[in-house]
Amino acid sequence: MLYPALAVIGGLILLVWSAERFVGGAAATSARLGLSPLLIGMLVIGFGTSAPELTVSALAAAQGNPGLALGNAYGSNIANIGLILGLVALISPLVVHTSVIRRELPVLGVATVVSALMMLGGVLERWEGGLLLLGLAAFMAFSIVSSIGSPKPAEEDALAGDTLSEIDAQGMTLKQGILWTVVGLVLLVVSSRILVWGAVDIAQALGVSDLIIGLTVVAVGTSLPELASSLSALRRNEHDLVLGNVVGSNLFNTLGVVGLASLISPIDVGHEVLFRDWTMMTAMTVLMAVFALGWKGRQGRINRLEGAALLAMFIGYTTYMVSLVVTQGASAT
Repeated sequence: MLYPALAVIGGLILLVWSAERFVGGAAATSARLGLSPLLIGMLVIGFGTSAPELTVSALAAAQGNPGLALGNAYGSNIANIGLILGLVALISPLVVHTSVIRRELPVLGVATVVSALMMLGGVLERWEGGLLLLGLAAFMAFSIVSSIGSPKPAEEDALAGDTLSEIDAQGMTLKQGILWTVVGLVLLVVSSRILVWGAVDIAQALGVSDLIIGLTVVAVGTSLPELASSLSALRRNEHDLVLGNVVGSNLFNTLGVVGLASLISPIDVGHEVLFRDWTMMTAMTVLMAVFALGWKGRQGRINRLEGAALLAMFIGYTTYMVSLVVTQGASAT
């Protein structure tokens, strides 16, 4: 398993690097073409950090490993909330202001419930994947239309200013932005192919399902761009961007990544996905929403104790999944 392991490690490193180049190039290109800074932050950067999940899951589905695609999407959502948001809040408590997050969180909740209803039949069909993609497109269109010509709350203006400053600091021209967008996208595809090959080979060698590999190693690896962007936002004291990255990424994973993968190839959904993985993802999503939105006059925030709780849930879930790998691998040999 030496070569597959090296493929996974090398593929993840290249994937993270190319995702950063792709997001930076796409953001600079969008800014030079006149897209508003707030939309760049919400759509280009927020959803762009999910590019690794999208490319890995699309290639996995196309190559006949849809379980890896589904595991990657749901596992990344769990890692985004538990590992990234929990770890960042443990380092520095997060105070939530922006109304953008309050708009995205209910949409994420609806998308999570709809995806479960679709999986009740045991298969995610192509037409269901198409509906998920349609839902993502509708939300993006709504975000764009609602931001045009409408007065911006002060916190949204601050977010827009932070995004514009970050783009200007990169100093990319339009040509450089287009170049890095194309180069980043090509390398995303190449690194994803390497990663999928290594992950599938390891799963076969260990005698475990590609779903479990997707939920663990691949999911954590493809969540690294979100971790990097969240830590960067935390250093700049931009708490709303941290939560916005996580919510936007999870929304994109639930609708876009799962939708595209099932559109390419129908995905068989075992009962364990609903009762184990979807349940954990949903419980963490609900907790994140309760913490972030606040209640009875309590300002929305995620303090260190709440961050520790989310991180503990992630560690417990991951430990259990690793034990499954060990158990199934031992029985296979």
